[in-house]
Amino acid sequence: APGRRLGRGDGMAAALGARAAMAEALSDASDKVRVVAARGGSGPGPLRVGDELGASDEVWDVVVLPLEGMEPLARGVDGALSMVAAGPPGSLLAVPEMYMQKVMVAGPAARVLDIDAPVDRSLKNIAAALGKPLEDLVVVVLDRPRHEELAAQVREAGARLRLIPDGDVSAGIAAAVREAGVDVCMGIGGAVEGVLAAAALRCLGGEIQARFWPVSRRQVERLQAGGIDDVEAKLTTADMAGEGVVFAATAVTGGRFLRGVEARADGVRTETLVMCSRCHVVRTIQTLHRQDGDNRVHLDTR
Repeated sequence: APGRRLGRGDGMAAALGARAAMAEALSDASDKVRVVAARGGSGPGPLRVGDELGASDEVWDVVVLPLEGMEPLARGVDGALSMVAAGPPGSLLAVPEMYMQKVMVAGPAARVLDIDAPVDRSLKNIAAALGKPLEDLVVVVLDRPRHEELAAQVREAGARLRLIPDGDVSAGIAAAVREAGVDVCMGIGGAVEGVLAAAALRCLGGEIQARFWPVSRRQVERLQAGGIDDVEAKLTTADMAGEGVVFAATAVTGGRFLRGVEARADGVRTETLVMCSRCHVVRTIQTLHRQDGDNRVHLDTR
């Protein structure tokens, strides 16, 4: 659904279409799902926090981001993804929509990761753990005014800085994939995105440290109402994504790992990245959604 909005300048309409399409897909799933965190999950429409979809007796918790990258999709450029994480009840941290400070790295750097450390020391430790010179360390940061000081600190430390307009979930995944050309993703982004990144990193063997970043007393109260008393606590991958989680992302436009939605004469082709924390399997699934019926043809799995 959001693919039809490519380059039309209306990211909000694309996001609403993505929500409706994801809700329909989850309703048709073989298991019942319960939404524990979602972008737009406190507003009107489908996929609100607390919603249950499906008719099975077995229930899975889900965290949903129907569309990451509204602006790239509206402009017709790479970087728009649709994502969901699922797991047994209680395995995914239920978070409200608010900011979260995050640092994400590959598994070999997990033991030295410290969100409280000064940026220069943190990057030196991560570079040493990854076995590379600091000047070769690639650090990804969302290009936002709130990150001006962080960007300056990364530069002063001597690391390579890559500012991105959107997509800190996919950037966090890239930090855990050796061939992606990203070593660290850090900064302040969405809490929902933080849990999604934690689920993906749990599957990939990477690590995230995070902390809620409330900007109002009301947000603090929402956290406490949800059972999170220590709003300044340091959160780890295991705190946000437990054992048995799975993660899936489908590209709307192209991205670091996936090709975007492609309209063809015989249907619509999509590409989806699927990960599992139990079996430690990562698959890319190409699917042709045929126009002559409800049949779906899986072109290949690798």
